[in-house]
Amino acid sequence: MPDLIEGKERYFIRRMREADLAAVREIEVLSFSNPWSVNTFRGEIQNTGVSFPLVVVSRPDEEVVAYIIFWHIREDVQVNNIAVHPGRRGLGLAEAMMRYVIAKTRAAGAGFMTLEVRRSNAPALALYQKLGFEVLGTRKNYYTKPDEDALVLALVLDQ
Repeated sequence: MPDLIEGKERYFIRRMREADLAAVREIEVLSFSNPWSVNTFRGEIQNTGVSFPLVVVSRPDEEVVAYIIFWHIREDVQVNNIAVHPGRRGLGLAEAMMRYVIAKTRAAGAGFMTLEVRRSNAPALALYQKLGFEVLGTRKNYYTKPDEDALVLALVLDQ
């Protein structure tokens, strides 16, 4: 049984499957100027020891509307990618995914979560700060198309 996103009766979260790749790639292209390839997503699905690619699916149509990919290695968690279909933004899905991952990894013994975000991505920065993330530093010219610095954010989980 898939885990329900708390408070979201019409959406549930489950592990990404090969059959989801077309929908995931569409969301990726609509969301980012330098999108991941299908093969990159496929690699995350296949890397079952470290990578946790999850999708949010709407009911009753079973449409993939969002995804998050994170690595969990011992006590460390790295959020690598998160996106919501533009037609489903503003519903709280990104926050629900992040809260889900924070709760699941914390319960599994993780102590520290990190991620990178474009300096100009104000909505994402506001969400991460709402969740308790703090800026650790900057990665110069981390992003391309356009070139931009990334802010490295972190959240202590074992408090």
